[in-house]
Parts: sequence; structure tokens; C-alpha cells
Amino acid sequence: MKRYSEFMFGDMLLIYFLDEKECMSMTLVPAGMKEQVLCKEYRAEPLVQLHAVGDPLPNGYGNGHTLACTPATEALTFVSQERDGNAVVTTVADGKGRTVRHRVRWEEGLEALTVCCEFENTGDRLIVLDLLSSVNLSGVTPFTPGDAAGALYLHRIRSMWSAEGRLQTESTEAAMLERSWTGHALRVCRFGQTGSMPVRDFFPFAALEDRKAGVTWAVQLACPSSWQMEIRRRDDCLNLMASVADGDFGHWRKTVRPGKMFMTPEATVTCGKGGVDEVSQRLLTVQRRNMPRPGRELPAMFNEYCSTWGNPTHENLRQIAECLQGRGMEFLVIDAGWYRKAGGGWSDCGGDWLPEEKEMFPEGLKATADMIRAYGMTPGLWFEPETCAKDSELFRREELLLKRDGVVIDTDNRRFLDMRKEETHAYLEERVIGLLRQCGFGYIKIDYNDCIGIGCDDPDGLGEGLRQNMQGTLRFFRRLREAIPELWIENCASGGHRLEPSLMAVSDMASFSDAHECPEIPIIAAALHRVILPAQSQIWAVLQAGDSLRRINYSLINTFLGVMCLSGDVIHLSEEQWAKVTEGIAFYRQVRGIIRDGVSTFHGDVSESWRHPEGWQAVVRTCGEGTLAVIHTFGGTHPDRIAIPVRGEKILRVMCSEGNAVSLADGVLTVELEAEFEAVAVHLK
Repeated sequence: MKRYSEFMFGDMLLIYFLDEKECMSMTLVPAGMKEQVLCKEYRAEPLVQLHAVGDPLPNGYGNGHTLACTPATEALTFVSQERDGNAVVTTVADGKGRTVRHRVRWEEGLEALTVCCEFENTGDRLIVLDLLSSVNLSGVTPFTPGDAAGALYLHRIRSMWSAEGRLQTESTEAAMLERSWTGHALRVCRFGQTGSMPVRDFFPFAALEDRKAGVTWAVQLACPSSWQMEIRRRDDCLNLMASVADGDFGHWRKTVRPGKMFMTPEATVTCGKGGVDEVSQRLLTVQRRNMPRPGRELPAMFNEYCSTWGNPTHENLRQIAECLQGRGMEFLVIDAGWYRKAGGGWSDCGGDWLPEEKEMFPEGLKATADMIRAYGMTPGLWFEPETCAKDSELFRREELLLKRDGVVIDTDNRRFLDMRKEETHAYLEERVIGLLRQCGFGYIKIDYNDCIGIGCDDPDGLGEGLRQNMQGTLRFFRRLREAIPELWIENCASGGHRLEPSLMAVSDMASFSDAHECPEIPIIAAALHRVILPAQSQIWAVLQAGDSLRRINYSLINTFLGVMCLSGDVIHLSEEQWAKVTEGIAFYRQVRGIIRDGVSTFHGDVSESWRHPEGWQAVVRTCGEGTLAVIHTFGGTHPDRIAIPVRGEKILRVMCSEGNAVSLADGVLTVELEAEFEAVAVHLK
């Protein structure tokens, strides 16, 4: 195996290797550590992993664990490599009709590369793919000798409803990725997600850390449907692959006819010095580039769901708007229930999207939107446009609904629109886009509260049906922005089930979680700093008249970990409570540039239980000369005083509820902690 080419992209060095069989592979190292790369004895995996129906399956006990590492992959040999500015295109082919163009792209200022593969059928027979990698990174680790025993750690990020973003770290030994004594047996750790909620179990993220060398490699996949990642090993180095969920894992097959092509989802890849907390921030530079409104000020907003609990009316919205007038709220969003039918529950009526005008909006929904604008806020409206519930007319229009095995997919009270069909998009153009335009809404909250599952009927199978359907969802998001350019779009899926890069790229922000009033809100919000931008992470502060000032302070400071969204019983707050809320809004407006553009570091000691949290945490976010420190205590014991490193010479502002003593000396911020479930925010310069 010899080095074929090297490319410097920012502070990363991309290295391509070519072996004696003309198979090409790729690795990535920090540019400043080039001289520390060891000449290790290992066989790098090929640049592209591919499998088609009828190909031999892997040996080494891999069959059933992976579709990679087969003769089909080994047959893809080097054809050419071209560099065009900051892009590298490497072509491999098997001489029998399978040609793959492996594309790597970088942009000035980014700290990660984007990688994808384009398969072309250059033969005269159709090919049915059931695996095609987006990226396959080999040679981890090139810095620690031998099999790097005790040095390598795998980081994954777990997600469940109202518990998004938990970092899971284990040694490669604990993950059963230690090489076998002969190197014959293929070690595989495969994980991912099947269905239309792409972060329902794991985020499409993985990182491998060499703790002896102090280097971490990380990959994130932009895929709104089923996906998978694999970490594989035979010898002294690991390989990391990301792809659409393959035929084994996600029932995916794709027929590619002669002359036709298929493009994989895009993966983001980086490496850098430090651990997962540091290197995850590098991946987010690509998400920042993809933000629809990267330079806009972060709004402060209000969503009425935890005020009316699914029963918004013109009158109660008028009371809320009147209460909020002049308090710095830029959006007032009407959440679920505005379409409720007489005698029915709002959760059973979604799909027809016709405002209830007899009791709820007697002057029409437009009059309510106009009223909100008259109070100085932009009106927003909630939809769940890709589904329908049992009391809707749409529930019975089976020609517009997804099917599996010829039967409509029904999860007890939800059916799913077929987003591949033009008739579906025409329906949504009328009922969703038409209503937004007619009433003058400037914000849409797109919710999604169930999962299609493994897939839907398609000639190529369930997995490809699902993939195409979710591409239809992306198309709908793009159409919304095209039809109403000023519209702000919120990505919600029972809170945070869709926090993946392709949907984030078509959304202004996302609901971070459904943990609306839970004590673990700051834990979830902080954890998400590793996988989405705080500038796109909408954090709720639900304010109730019975809340203590400590609780209100805690809730407000939670929102400094993302975009501020208030909700709750604001019309009954006392003057003292409103004084604290006003302080919080003013503080947020002062630091929102740091929230939008900064980089996060993490401190603290939090219990394994998030539902019953103990300990403390601090997130320090720095941007230029500005620093924001957000500190929370939880239950149980915690230090009386914490000292955390910060950048800054002066404390500009402190927000707390317990009169906490705060000081700064020699780059160390010291905060006295006074009570359980308290929060302190410090703005420094």
C-alpha cells in the first residue's frame, strides 16, 4: 500500500492510498500531525463499499452483520482522480458496468469535509444495489502502534422521546471491536435507525477517539430516512462507514438501469485534536453554512401550546397577545387544535386543515393572525402536514396514503401521506400553503408525531419507498420557502426526532425536545450542542403562575442554550414574576449573537438519570470577544463552588435567583452554588 495523493484542506490532511491490486482507500489526519503518522501494517478498506443483489456475501463471519467487505468492493479499482479547486473526484470501476465517482468537497472556513458517492451503471444490464456507502474512512488510528489497545473509544449519540442527545462512550474493547488473534474474523459494530424519524434511537453520528494521541475522527450523515453506520475491523486499524440503511438493515434496494445513476446522501467528515466534545463542534461548521438565515438575529418567541393545551381561540390568543405586547416577543405561534371539529378531540382531526370557525375563530383565522400582527408579533401556525387522523376526510382518501403490502399504514390514529405523489403536493399546496398565504402567517411549525416504520410499497422494496417518500418531504419544505420566501420554518417531530442535517438545512430552527416542563431540559439542550447548532435549537421555558422565582429563573436560563421560546400561563404571572421574565428576555437579547455564532465547551458532573438528575453542569459558549456561561444545578449533592476556564476579562452581566457570588480572575470564572435546581448565567467580555 502506497500513498497516491495528499490534499490539504484547512487544518486537515486528506490522504489517498493505492494497494497492489489498484484498490484505493482514504484516511484523514490533522495536518500538523503528518510526521507522526506511523507505517503500520494493515490493509485499508476500499474507498467505496458496494454490494448488489447476486454478489457474493462477506466471509470472516460477517454475513448477516454487514454487506461490506465483499468481492464486489474489491473489484472496484482505481480509474482516475481529479481536483477542481476544493473538490476531489476519484473514479473507481469494476470493468463490468459498475462505475462510482467518489466526491469530496471543502470550503474555506469549514472544519469538515463533505463526501458522497455517485454510482453509474455503465453496462448493458440493470443492477440492483443493496449497499452503497456515502463515506468509508479507513486507517483509524495511524498514530498509536499496533492494535492501539486501551487507546480507542467509540462515541455515539442516543435519542429517545424527550431524552434526545445522550452521549454514549465505550472503549473499542467493550464494543467488541478488538481484533481477533489471527485477523481473520471480521469485527462489526453496526447501528442506525429505520423509519421516518431519523434520530429515534441514534443520531446519524459516530466518532472514534485515539486518547493516547489526542485525536478524534467524526462523521455525521444527512439522511431523513433509514440509515446506518458501521465500524469494522480485521487488523490494527478501524474503518468507519456511513450509508443509507442497506438491504439487510433497512430493506433497501435500488434498481439502476443502464445509463442511469444514483447519488448517496452526503456525509460530513472531520478529524482534529481533542475529544468528542471539541471535534463535534467542527462538524457543525457545515451545518452553519447550510442554515437558511445564517446572519439573522435569533428571535425571542412565544408558543401558546402550554397555555391553551390544544384549545386556541381568538379570545384566549387576544389575551396572550395583549399580555405579550411590547415585551420583546417576535413571534406568537398558534399550536395544535385550531382545526378541531365540534365534539371531537384535536388529536383526532388533523389532516383536513380547515379552521374551526364556529366557536374558536368566529371571525375567521385571518382575523386572528391580523390581530397578532396588530400587537407587534408575527403570527405562526402549527401543522402536521404529512399525516392525517381518524376524524379527517383525508383519512379515507387511500389513494393519497402510504401502503405496505397493499394495506394503508395505520398506527392506531395516524395514517401517512404519500409524499412521492404530485396529487399529495397539490393537496398540501391548497390546504397548507394556501392557508398560510391567505391569512398572512409568517411562521410554520411542522410537526410529525409517528413513524412509518421500515418502509412503504415500492417496486424496489420497502426501504427505497421510504427513502423516496422522505425526499418528497424535503421537497415540500423547499416548496414552502419558495412559495413564501419570508416564512420561518420549524422542524418538529414529537420534539426532536428529526434533528438530522438534511432537514435542518431546510428549517430555520427545530424543536429541541418535548420535555416542555421537565427538570432535565438543560441537560438535553446542552447535549444537543454536539449535533445541531444552538442557533437552530428552540428551547422552551414554560412559565406558570405557581412557579417560584427560582423555577422561573431556571426555565428562562434554559433558553440561553438555544433559541428562546416562552409558553405557559403568562397572563396570570405576578409583577415580580414578570420582572424576572423581563430580565431574562433582556439578557437573551444581549447574548444571542454568542448563542448564534459561538463554539461550546462542556463542564460538570451529571448523574446517569436524566429524569431524576443530580449534580451540576456548565456550558461555556465563546464567540470572538464574547463569552456566555450557562450553569445549572440539579438534585442531590453538588459543589458549593465551581471554577471553570473562560475567555474574558470582565463580567458584563449576571442572571441568577439566589444572589450567587460570581467572580473572574486569571481566566477562571468562579460561581458560588446555593441551591438545588438553580441556574446562573454570566456574560463576559
